[in-house]
Amino acid sequence: METVHSFVDFFRLSAPYIHAHRGRTFVVMFSGEAVDDSEFPHLIHDVALMHALGVRLVLVHGSRPQIEKRLSDRGIKPKFHEGTRVTDRPTMSCVEDAVGNIRGRLEGLLSMGLPSSPMAHARIRVASGNFVMARPWGVRNGVDHQFTGNVRRIDVDAIRARLDASDIVLLSPLGYSPTGDIFNLSSHEVAAAAASALSADKLIALVEGKGVVDKRNRVLPQLTPAEALELSRTAKHLHVDTRKNLESASRACREGVRRAHLVERAQDGAILQELFTREGRGTLVTNEQYEGLRPAKLEDIPGLLSLLDPLEDQGFLVRRTRETLEQEIDRFVVIERDNMVIGCAAIEPFEPEKVAELYCLAVHPSYREAGRGEELIEQLVEIARKRGMQKLFVLTTQTSHFFRERGFVMASPKALPEARLARYDKRRKSKVLIRDLSR
Repeated sequence: METVHSFVDFFRLSAPYIHAHRGRTFVVMFSGEAVDDSEFPHLIHDVALMHALGVRLVLVHGSRPQIEKRLSDRGIKPKFHEGTRVTDRPTMSCVEDAVGNIRGRLEGLLSMGLPSSPMAHARIRVASGNFVMARPWGVRNGVDHQFTGNVRRIDVDAIRARLDASDIVLLSPLGYSPTGDIFNLSSHEVAAAAASALSADKLIALVEGKGVVDKRNRVLPQLTPAEALELSRTAKHLHVDTRKNLESASRACREGVRRAHLVERAQDGAILQELFTREGRGTLVTNEQYEGLRPAKLEDIPGLLSLLDPLEDQGFLVRRTRETLEQEIDRFVVIERDNMVIGCAAIEPFEPEKVAELYCLAVHPSYREAGRGEELIEQLVEIARKRGMQKLFVLTTQTSHFFRERGFVMASPKALPEARLARYDKRRKSKVLIRDLSR
């Protein structure tokens, strides 16, 4: 039953994201290493599920290990100049062979429909072709890169026509020129260029290694495009594929894509966790504020009620009506995460005594482990100081140790300002804790 309840809760909580993503265009990029992984069919199953939920999908694949294997099998030594492959005619033959093989495998996996598989009754059509126009990389510092190219143009109208027909569009790292030449492209550049040209709602990169982590292997939840670009250039502890994807994500966001997500590819189901849960799984690159602390607004009242009601039922907080919250809304600050209020607190100043009360401190149960309660307290401490308050006090029945660990000390109810003491409920016997703001 616990498993059933977990599934039901997850499915209910994912509903807002299912609605939000339906009809949206996502560009999903994965490496050649992902294609060779034995778990790759699971990723394709997740792609099929996203398609079934109404997401318009453009897939971009890499091919580096497949190219390297073909070069090795044919005794051709790989050539690079300043980190970019030099693609001569024998190398281009290997590139075309590798990409064609991957394209065929992807189309085959997306065509599966066995009754006992996750792809049952999927009936997915895959569209691939000359959607990417290219130009030669040219001669750089005296080295002719021959059939290495970069993206010249994305055939947006053709891709949108296939998406409108409910196809999944597959883009390979090949580009075509008006002269009939074929060029070897960077899959990261193709993904960023396609996302930008299509004004995609999201660019999603399934990255190699441990994802975008700091030097203590902790996932970085959010970056600005500028921060992502800086990490791509300086974070040597990250996998080279991750650094390239950071650069692509930064470029796409600077060119109009609202959000880019970098998710650890090796984690099964990570793309679904990132897209259909509020906590996510990877790193979000965006100019938008995904989570932030701000003054409360009247529109936040339903969110405040959902936070406070359970704590009031358990006796942690004094019950407040909707009308009371509306009257006191200017006293509240909230933490908002992806349009959901996940934390709140309020402050009431008592001007004559230069003290203020902190009350209604609440954080959603799913978000209590990341210091958000402390963040709310410190924000109200700053507000109180700016208003000239010298002390901040709190009344609590069950969380005195939480406040003591954050600089509050026990005091008598007699230490309360006169107006607050008159409202003190002797039946609750709340403990009084005070923090000196002069320290």
